[in-house]
Amino acid sequence: MKEILGIDIGGSGIKGAPVDVDSGSLLAPRFRLRTPDSAKPEPVAETAAKIASHFAWCGPIGCGFPAVVLGGVVRSAANIHKKWIDVDAQALFTQALCSEGCDCRVVVANDADVAGLAEMTFGAGKGRKGVVLVITIGTGIGSALFTDGVLVPNTELGHIEMKGAEAETLASDAARQRLKLSWKRWAKRFNRYLGELEYLFSPDLFILGGGASKNYEKFIPYLRTRAEILPAQTLNEAGIIGAALAARHLYE
Repeated sequence: MKEILGIDIGGSGIKGAPVDVDSGSLLAPRFRLRTPDSAKPEPVAETAAKIASHFAWCGPIGCGFPAVVLGGVVRSAANIHKKWIDVDAQALFTQALCSEGCDCRVVVANDADVAGLAEMTFGAGKGRKGVVLVITIGTGIGSALFTDGVLVPNTELGHIEMKGAEAETLASDAARQRLKLSWKRWAKRFNRYLGELEYLFSPDLFILGGGASKNYEKFIPYLRTRAEILPAQTLNEAGIIGAALAARHLYE
């Protein structure tokens, strides 16, 4: 299965595009809509359906979703509305996005995990063995953990404790902006976070993605880790590409 619609569901926007899963390239310009203010299940599903309609899509769809997702069911709600907990997102999105008579199925997976899949397949992690941690830096901190290329899903390492608080409240890009920190001062915080991850997982490689990665050169000089650090290569398209890859894996 070569062409799959990838949809990236975020706190501020929902975006998608058809993806050639053999090459990782988008087959059309991505289409983005604002995430509904309530971010409750039905309004989010309706907005995602508009993405599919925009491309007149009739086929497999992958969705990256900002929560722990087990068997298509949402099990956490740290960065989304609490009404999502225990919702079968896979069934909800399939009903909303798949038109009658279409050979369509929607696969839903954790958003950081699918971004990690994109990086390990087409980006900085391609062909890398050992322990790789893909960290997405944005409104929160997302994580995807791989061992010899195999994903350990739903790690959610942005929520580990650091200085008595959740790491993402102290070291995300949103925290940098909220506290008006220089890149140097923020990098020292973020380096402490990477140090915690090194202590717990002893990774061979960190790949840094998410919105902050486009400013990689502004903070990389201040990071000091044993593990190698590389910027993500798929950048803002990672969530879309990875969502499509997640769907391909379940269709095979």
